[in-house]
Amino acid sequence: MKIIEQKIQGKDPEKKCEDGIVVTDNFIAVIDGSTAKTNYRHSRFRSNGRQAMRLTGKYIKKMPKGIDCHQFLIGVTNYIRREYKKSETEHLLLHPEDRLTCSAIIYSRLQRQLWLVGDCQCLIDGELIDNPKPEEAVHAAKRSEYAKKLLSQGTTVDQLLTKDASREYIMADMVESMKQQNVSYAVIDGFRIAEQFVKVITLDFQPHHIVMASDGYPFLRETLDESERLLRQQQENDPLNIDTFLACKAFLNGQDSFDDRSYISFEI
Repeated sequence: MKIIEQKIQGKDPEKKCEDGIVVTDNFIAVIDGSTAKTNYRHSRFRSNGRQAMRLTGKYIKKMPKGIDCHQFLIGVTNYIRREYKKSETEHLLLHPEDRLTCSAIIYSRLQRQLWLVGDCQCLIDGELIDNPKPEEAVHAAKRSEYAKKLLSQGTTVDQLLTKDASREYIMADMVESMKQQNVSYAVIDGFRIAEQFVKVITLDFQPHHIVMASDGYPFLRETLDESERLLRQQQENDPLNIDTFLACKAFLNGQDSFDDRSYISFEI
């Protein structure tokens, strides 16, 4: 495995990034911690998303080199589950929106496989493979429609980039959708992962160029410069993310982007 280039960048300069990249002799991983959408917290020192990302990264660094995807899903679930107090297990069973949650994409050198758990993405020799959450596009479209309505009624773009009322409008819907995690889509959250929604891509023994990234890159390309250029173009042309690219959040004033982002390119 030859690393070509990589980048991690948080969206908010005043907060620690919830994305992470792990590189070992046997694995390469991009991990995207899920930003909390309720007030439930597991740590006084880290956000829920950052805590989930760090725990998943620690597990990947220590896991056996020959582990397969099924074994990884069991192992990382047990590793995160240990963070939960016994007294909160019943609450978390009923309220998935309060769990430590992240998505990840992992390349295994020995298995010659990529494992997509949640909504990370990759390019294999230029071909895009993603694994979006089933309701994400619905929420983004609803937010876009409401934002355009607000704009037509006199709200300015700058007002929405300061306080995004269109995101607040869909927040209850997003929390409700989280009740389907590991039911209708897969994530890492300390409970049994819905393995039927995990994508496993097995590669042949030919050379390949692979890019792995979080969903902070709306237009993933084979070079970091081009991926960043298209991100900046999106920010300039459609900072609310309601037209050329639909998302559940905007490029808020004072932030570097609409989401944390991580990117790694390598050859095998």
